[in-house]
Amino acid sequence: MRLFRLPVISGLIWPEAFFRIKTSEKELLLTFDDGPDPQSTGKILKILGSRGVKSVFFCCGKEAEQHPELMTRILSEGHVAGNHGYFHLNGWKTGVEEYIEDVSRADALTSRTLFRPPYGSLRPAQYAELKKKYSIIFWDLMPYDWDLKFGRENSLGILKNNIRPGSVIVLHDSEMSTAGSFLREFLDYAVDAGFRFVIPGFIRQGTWKPLI
Repeated sequence: MRLFRLPVISGLIWPEAFFRIKTSEKELLLTFDDGPDPQSTGKILKILGSRGVKSVFFCCGKEAEQHPELMTRILSEGHVAGNHGYFHLNGWKTGVEEYIEDVSRADALTSRTLFRPPYGSLRPAQYAELKKKYSIIFWDLMPYDWDLKFGRENSLGILKNNIRPGSVIVLHDSEMSTAGSFLREFLDYAVDAGFRFVIPGFIRQGTWKPLI
């Protein structure tokens, strides 16, 4: 069963995390996970640059360490880097101490303020510790671009049919992802539909706090 949106209960499990821009304007936040990857990140950056779109790249520390030139390019082209852990661990399958250490190891290589849990998996105890330091960013819409069995056309269709004001979209800049094959078409579709891509100030500054 594929869940293109996180279940409503997610907001209760992680009440101070960020899932969606609170706006009625046709604004979208585009994000990428799992890179940087020499096979896909450069292509994605070229497409984003051709359309003047800025994005947030939640990078794995191990990949960032192996490809510092791509990290430099991400930042130099006006995008934002986020922390996606060092080894891309599954929080449900990892002890609290090991998980926290893995995220911290990626700090200097990615971000010390923005974190997205791999797989969207985060134990309450891990969350309680991480939220003291990081703005924890989830998503509103994920079209399974990393699943080759799902296919590019299905992923593109999910995006076209489900974007809404404030959507935080997660794609992947990884070798397995099909995002690079449909990204240009999706960006053009969204703009033609009146949407614009933004990075909220609190994301750029890494200082998001919940609106209570």
